[in-house]
Amino acid sequence: MSTSLSRPNVADDTGLWPDVVRRPEVSRLRTAVAERLVRRALVRLPLYVRFGAGETVGLGGPLLEVHDPDAFFRRIAAGGLIGFGESHQAGEWDAPDLVGVLTVLAQNAADLVPASLQRLRGLWAARQPTALRNTPEGARANIQRHYDLSNDLFALFLDETMTYSSAVFRGFPAEWPLLAAAQQRKIDRLLDLAAVGEGTRLLEIGTGWGELAIGAARRGARVTSLTLSAEQRDLANERIRAAGLGNLINVELCDYREATGRYDAVVSVEMVEAVGEEFWPVYFKALDDRLAPGGRAVVQAITMPHERMVASRDTYTWIQKYIFPGGLLPSTEAIEQVTADCTSLRIARRDGYGAHYAETLRLWRERFSERADAVAALGFDEVFRRMWTFYLAYSEAGFRSGYLDVQQFVLTREGAL
Repeated sequence: MSTSLSRPNVADDTGLWPDVVRRPEVSRLRTAVAERLVRRALVRLPLYVRFGAGETVGLGGPLLEVHDPDAFFRRIAAGGLIGFGESHQAGEWDAPDLVGVLTVLAQNAADLVPASLQRLRGLWAARQPTALRNTPEGARANIQRHYDLSNDLFALFLDETMTYSSAVFRGFPAEWPLLAAAQQRKIDRLLDLAAVGEGTRLLEIGTGWGELAIGAARRGARVTSLTLSAEQRDLANERIRAAGLGNLINVELCDYREATGRYDAVVSVEMVEAVGEEFWPVYFKALDDRLAPGGRAVVQAITMPHERMVASRDTYTWIQKYIFPGGLLPSTEAIEQVTADCTSLRIARRDGYGAHYAETLRLWRERFSERADAVAALGFDEVFRRMWTFYLAYSEAGFRSGYLDVQQFVLTREGAL
């Protein structure tokens, strides 16, 4: 799919996008250094990069068109990858194949910044603001900034299951009519791994819009589901009532740290990414504490390479600033270490589905673009629409490149399986 190369109108009378509308003040020297580093990286990549009206660099490949080179380099000088994303929001660069360009960059992420500068990352890279820490109060605010945007917004690009996590397809390429079935397949697989059936006491950490809880209740389980999003809770309850399962499911506006009781199974789908490294021990201990003897915890998580996680764990990113405040993707090694150090749980099984997430994101991105007018009708301006398209493309590229994976972990106590 191609994205439009038209320049957006970034006039912002509401103050929503101050760092997009306002070009950063940065010294000529710093801008010149940034330009030299960026050009040095781009000439070695399989991209076709065009600056302004004429100059081109790169080895050939997807087109990255820089409309305003001065603003582009100035933003990168001031904000690194945050500036790169904001420059796209402002329409200073674009790409007919945005996913293709971002996939090339993701494939070469470890080498874009010279090793000497990587070692000095703490001196030049912005650090995560302490205000985004996922304390009980901070986590509520962070979750609400994303999931309480609008149920109607999410409904425009999700399928009828309202499932906002990776599907599991039978084959590729996937088509939109198959997405709901692929989401049900993913949910059934998670419930099977957790051995959910008649009479199971299930705790779900991270409700979404209720589809997994509904699937578990249809098997005869009694479900307690936790969320910090009032918007999600309200719509999940509507969907649960419509399914006639209100007697088996209780959706609570509750932090995982406040959960009580013991359960035969605990399932948490793409929730750990929002917890923050500081609180991973607390999160996994909560799973351990809530799990009855002989029970299973099943966690679906987006993961990244351990060395990249270590290198970037303290860095403030574009995704954290605009999409998921306070978030950090774990590595498999980090999950293994924290469960070994802080819980009685061990990984009994894990399966990766990164290619399936790439397809899921492609379908969401295409649907979002097709319904751009409906998104605008909800009150979301052009900068938001470019931001959201960039987020979906950026995420898809991470999975297409292999930089990201999504995995299902089965956690048990020794001898439980």
